[in-house]
Amino acid sequence: MVDETAPAKQQVDEESLEGQVKEMYRRVADDPHGEFHFEMGRGLTERLGYPADDLDRIPAQAIESFAGVGYYFHLAGIREGESVVDLGSGSGTDTFVASLKVGSQGQVIGIDMTDPQREKAERLRDEGGFANITYLKGYINDLPLDDECADVVISNGVINLVPDKAAVFREVARVLKPGGRLAISDIVTESQLPETVSCNADLWAACIGGAMQEDSYRAAIEAAGLSVEQVEPCAYEFISDSALGATEQWGVKSIALKAVKPA
Repeated sequence: MVDETAPAKQQVDEESLEGQVKEMYRRVADDPHGEFHFEMGRGLTERLGYPADDLDRIPAQAIESFAGVGYYFHLAGIREGESVVDLGSGSGTDTFVASLKVGSQGQVIGIDMTDPQREKAERLRDEGGFANITYLKGYINDLPLDDECADVVISNGVINLVPDKAAVFREVARVLKPGGRLAISDIVTESQLPETVSCNADLWAACIGGAMQEDSYRAAIEAAGLSVEQVEPCAYEFISDSALGATEQWGVKSIALKAVKPA
């Protein structure tokens, strides 16, 4: 029986959240040296574990707008000729790295809802001659892709921004081929966030409010039909006072994770 006297569970204002996220990442694309609550750029990528040899071979302007939260390519095990989908591809850093790994016979598809980010990535792709990359406008919880089209799905610091994470993982399971891999970095928490945080669109846009408790995050992946094989911490640190406070109070942190779809 439902207790009709119990207060309704609050939810984040998704329309406000989407607008704030789009505006923030428009600024990330257009003004990467502006002030943000998170670090960006080449120094961050190297501290997270991106090999300098890879970074030297991809567009420097993409790296300037890199706002990821970890490194997972060692977990992804991308091979030549494979098809890779990047959820929330931004200005393209991870799509360009994946492009190097799949080679001329492979394919990389970047999905992003923010026009300036996608347009910047397309320009850098064309200037750099990365012919094996395609960028599509779309939402990562409703992918504009066919079933079982990808060998690998990757994502870096984006799923935490989506209210319905279960839908994202169901979409990942749908587009992965049997035996395909999910390799991501994302923000999670050690303890459940209070509603005052999880219902605040400002804190969602700051990559805090939408962070899911780690065990629940893993459970959502497995509920979609994927098997979590490896989880490890990432060398990522927030820089704003509010984010640092959340790290101390609720254990907000970054992890890298690999999951596999049964063959």
